[in-house]
Amino acid sequence: MSIFKRLAGNAAGEIMDTVKFFAGVAGVWLTIITFLFAPFHIPSESMQPSLEVGDRVLVSKWAYGYSRHSLPLGLGYYLPESWDFRIFPRTPERGDVVVFRTPDQRRNLIKRVIGLPGDVIMMQGGRLYINGEIVERDAIEERTYVPHQRNERATVTAYTETLPNGVEHYIYERSDYESVDDVGPYRVPANHIFAMGDNRDSSTDSRFSAPGYIDLTEVVGRAETVMFTLKRCTRQEGLYCPTGRVWRGLQN
Repeated sequence: MSIFKRLAGNAAGEIMDTVKFFAGVAGVWLTIITFLFAPFHIPSESMQPSLEVGDRVLVSKWAYGYSRHSLPLGLGYYLPESWDFRIFPRTPERGDVVVFRTPDQRRNLIKRVIGLPGDVIMMQGGRLYINGEIVERDAIEERTYVPHQRNERATVTAYTETLPNGVEHYIYERSDYESVDDVGPYRVPANHIFAMGDNRDSSTDSRFSAPGYIDLTEVVGRAETVMFTLKRCTRQEGLYCPTGRVWRGLQN
């Protein structure tokens, strides 16, 4: 009988050691994705050509401080709104690519910061204006690709856009006469940012009532790079197939 008790005791001890090991691993993982880095996936074409559907981006969680929405797994949605404050706050810079929560929709979105608190943003004839000044853009080429989960082709013009602080990035425009090519002006409230997708005519962003202006407490972090991608381009003659995004910085 003592032998069975000894075996049972050893088995229980091994089980407890295993539980402690995995609990420790889970604790380290939760600490990392809460305070240091977290991965996010790209579900739509709104940030083309910088990001493609299927990209997995690495987001730095400490870049702008911490709020209830810094918690992983959407836990921040279940905390009271009275917890809407930030620890070690820092305002994003114009041109940063940021991940933020949308409490009403309970979704993660990723867009580029265009307007800072106090800025006036306007689209007129497809051109972006910040504080009354037109933002320079230079045409690169026309590109045709197959949108995600669709059969028809889309043709866009790729531009290099230069923001007032010197940040250069690429944008797509189907034309300068789409539904949100003549909107605004928007005056960005205090403690908020105005964010837009780089694929200007295929992005639901701050130009729309939802998500609208982004409260800084809803900003999760700054997207730094593409770790890997599950995107498979449609490789046919005449179709653009993007490359070279993996482990290259998204911030200029």
